[in-house]
Amino acid sequence: MIQKKVCMVGMFGAGKTSLVRQFVYSKFSERYHSTVGVKIDRKVVVVDDIEMTMVLWDLSGRDTEAEASPIYLRGALRGAHGVIYVADGTSKPSCDAVSDLQGLANSIIGEVPSVIALNKTDLVDSWALTESDRVFLGSNGPVHSTSAKSGDGVEAMYTSIAQSLVGVRQRR
Repeated sequence: MIQKKVCMVGMFGAGKTSLVRQFVYSKFSERYHSTVGVKIDRKVVVVDDIEMTMVLWDLSGRDTEAEASPIYLRGALRGAHGVIYVADGTSKPSCDAVSDLQGLANSIIGEVPSVIALNKTDLVDSWALTESDRVFLGSNGPVHSTSAKSGDGVEAMYTSIAQSLVGVRQRR
């Protein structure tokens, strides 16, 4: 069995912890608890007949992309095989932060497989994004619309990054 470290990166309140809980435990909680430091969960998945343990690092969020400390990210991202950038569709600053966070992460660990989780599709009537915002977000990598609350798109998003990780393993 192979093991791959995947880091969840995004602003405060984007839904990183809720996405992990939905994927690993099939649970959602209305109670909000901010992550302090990092929370690590594991889930075994099978991709292309290959069993893989995804080690999910849920990194604490920041109020703004400017607060994303390179020193903190350097330590947390070290050894990451993949990154999931999480954006809250109801918050334009959360979505705008994705490209800055990608640039920062790429400068630390280089380009690794990544996806963008455009979270909170259950609140799509409250979204702060225009169509051009969505197009711009998509220019930064594959975008998966997700709802940690309902579970919509969550499995597909994690499956997508898992397939990319297996592809990386097979090319090496």
